[in-house]
Amino acid sequence: MTDVTDELLVQRFVAGDVNAFTELVTRHEPHVYRLCLRILSDRDDAADATQDAFLVVVRKLDQFRGDAAFSTWLHRVTVNVCYDHLRKAQRRPVVRRLDDDQPEPEAGPPVADHAEAVADAHDVAAALAEVPEDFRVALVLADVQDLPYEEIARVLDVPVGTVKSRVHRGRIALARAMGLAGEPSREPIDLPRTSQEQP
Repeated sequence: MTDVTDELLVQRFVAGDVNAFTELVTRHEPHVYRLCLRILSDRDDAADATQDAFLVVVRKLDQFRGDAAFSTWLHRVTVNVCYDHLRKAQRRPVVRRLDDDQPEPEAGPPVADHAEAVADAHDVAAALAEVPEDFRVALVLADVQDLPYEEIARVLDVPVGTVKSRVHRGRIALARAMGLAGEPSREPIDLPRTSQEQP
């Protein structure tokens, strides 16, 4: 079934073939999870968001019109689910209260330190979490998912100029969060803030 296009699988699922949806999930779940992880910066939240994204997909797959590629539509669904998770996280209390009768958690036995092997990736992920979410989403779609600006514009439902501006500003914010003096940019100029980004 690997030679079958996503769009044909969508048609089969809408016609009642449950296995077609299973194939779509198998194809896209790793990609959706990585996108969620980059946006949310937490493995458990990313796993929850991935599950939520596919729940939205299964409920709304009959609304997929094929105006854009299925992967573009799936990106849009995933980004919207991640935005929902970010909004919920802002309302969640951060501190966990221990009852008086519960002991303090133990640190556990010492383990070998393998942190150096993943330090750079962890630093980038932590710094990425500090980038404002609109910029972070655009940056992840451009630099991690390697999507062209035009597709990101369709995913986010914003003009291409807004995407370029958000990616540029996201790169600057990421560099600052990582403590880098320079401003990394593939864009030769600082793009002006668009009307949609005005406070």
